[in-house]
Amino acid sequence: MRRDVFQAIADPTRRAIIALIALQAMTPNAIAKNFHTTRQAVSKHLRILTECELAKQEHQGREIYYSLEIEKMKEIDKWLDQYRKIWETRFNQLDQVLSTIKSNKK
Repeated sequence: MRRDVFQAIADPTRRAIIALIALQAMTPNAIAKNFHTTRQAVSKHLRILTECELAKQEHQGREIYYSLEIEKMKEIDKWLDQYRKIWETRFNQLDQVLSTIKSNKK
């Protein structure tokens, strides 16, 4: 089954893992210490993040370090941008209405 970035970010644990590995590359054990779950559960989340290309693996000796794949995050940002523009337009319209109401009260 082909997964996409939106499936990856749908889970709160995976979003928390993304936040951790965005700051620095971490081993699965270091990541697991931040959660009240098993190391196997964290590994499953890391596998999904890797399949979705949101995380990348780097082998350093016997350790595997996971880090965030920034380019893939841009796909999420691009999708969100369309909604950001809609909300900015609505907020600007609301500002205009509030300004009109305020000036009419004077």
